[in-house]
Amino acid sequence: QVQLVESGGGLVQAGDSLRLSCATSGRASNMYFMGWFRQAPGKEREFVGLINKGGSSTYYADSVKGRFTISRDNAKNTVYLQMNSLKPEDTAVYYCAASLVWSRVSNSYDYWGQGTQVTVSS
Repeated sequence: QVQLVESGGGLVQAGDSLRLSCATSGRASNMYFMGWFRQAPGKEREFVGLINKGGSSTYYADSVKGRFTISRDNAKNTVYLQMNSLKPEDTAVYYCAASLVWSRVSNSYDYWGQGTQVTVSS
């Protein structure tokens, strides 16, 4: 079992930055690929990006590429989502998730956090 707890969400203005954290714990949590997803009201869950186990490779959705950065500190069992130049359309509940495979598909992820709300005002 892997437990995931997100934090760092909040209300910001367009153009601001925010950093989300995902604390991982449990069985071999550092052996998982880590993804970030988001879900806006009335919309399906959307892939944001993911990072490999060692933190050397990342992949992002086109909608956030160049603005968002994922990193991980395995010594601290924490994954980060740095979000810059935020837009109102980035408003959503953000989730971190753990997978044994490199995938942008939510069904590939075995463990999920509870989510943290990010609201970007215009």
